[in-house]
Amino acid sequence: MSHLQIRLLPYTRADGATNMAADETLVRTATTGFASLRFYGWTTATLSLGYFQPAAVRLRDPRLAGLPFVRRPSGGATLVHHHELTYALALPSGAPWQLGESWLPKMHRIITSALASLGLPGMIGAVGAAPIKHGDVLCFQQLTPGDLLSGGHKVVGSAQRKHHQTLLQHGSILLARSEHTPDLPGIRELCGVELVTTALQDSIVHAFERATGWQVGVSEWSEREEILIGELAVGKYGSAGWNEKR
Repeated sequence: MSHLQIRLLPYTRADGATNMAADETLVRTATTGFASLRFYGWTTATLSLGYFQPAAVRLRDPRLAGLPFVRRPSGGATLVHHHELTYALALPSGAPWQLGESWLPKMHRIITSALASLGLPGMIGAVGAAPIKHGDVLCFQQLTPGDLLSGGHKVVGSAQRKHHQTLLQHGSILLARSEHTPDLPGIRELCGVELVTTALQDSIVHAFERATGWQVGVSEWSEREEILIGELAVGKYGSAGWNEKR
């Protein structure tokens, strides 16, 4: 499959509406046959709700209630995006892009390999048992098969959505504890390693190429995509109609 190519978009930090608009733009672009991968951060601590969650769920914890929030296009529970590296993978429909095993465990193995190459061999492993819930709100308190753990704590989780059979998968790598979620230690606290975002991105890209045989090529957003991101950030992900729809 070495002839297959996937775009690597530049790392950026943005607000919640812009980040979710960019992820949706990636999956819309995938309908035209282009596969994409991007890594990003958040300009300020931001809460994201799963698509099916009621907006009022964020009010249960006063440490979350005051944070800016956005509703994700994917399911799952609430996330606080702060000291993390977030990724988004968008793939066209059908073979060879979506063939065989689900991309959730596949991408998590790639991330595990990348972390091992950065000095964490054997310190990150996948959940193999039945789902476990330690809380009703936060995603990283809910362990599902395939999630990545360190010392019994979740440090990597992902979610998916489909758009005309194309795939969007995005997920969070928890680098360090946030003061907004003091019960959730990150890799820094659990492993004693301060990961550099750029080094982690590069390591994941190299592990991705090894695992898939695909070529990852550095790319830029097209003008059409940049316009769509702006439109979606304002008209959808920045609107109360979307974020408070439940």
